[in-house]
Amino acid sequence: MATLPTKWTKRYYSIGEVAEIFELNTSTLRFWEKEFPELRPKKNERGVRKYTPENMEAVRRIYHLVKERGFTLKGARQKYKDNPTDVVQTEDVVRRLLKIKGDMESLRKQLDSFK
Repeated sequence: MATLPTKWTKRYYSIGEVAEIFELNTSTLRFWEKEFPELRPKKNERGVRKYTPENMEAVRRIYHLVKERGFTLKGARQKYKDNPTDVVQTEDVVRRLLKIKGDMESLRKQLDSFK
């Protein structure tokens, strides 16, 4: 997955933009809307979804639980419901560890080039 922004800069995101940012299908996002009450984007008169920055954070948390940590949808729903702040803290730790891992791999490659 591409690096996600630390702050959502737009007021609204289309479902296509959200799908592209998280590398998901739009159908997956529509399905998640049915499965997670926390994820309810606004819809205009024509039914076009408009994801707010709060919706984007909900997608980020759900993505982290389902795609990165391997939770089932039922397990992710329960985890999100029981302790949503824990999801954010865990996600932050995982992202920091992945960055450290990348830095270490880069350092190893540099050291290997001196051999």
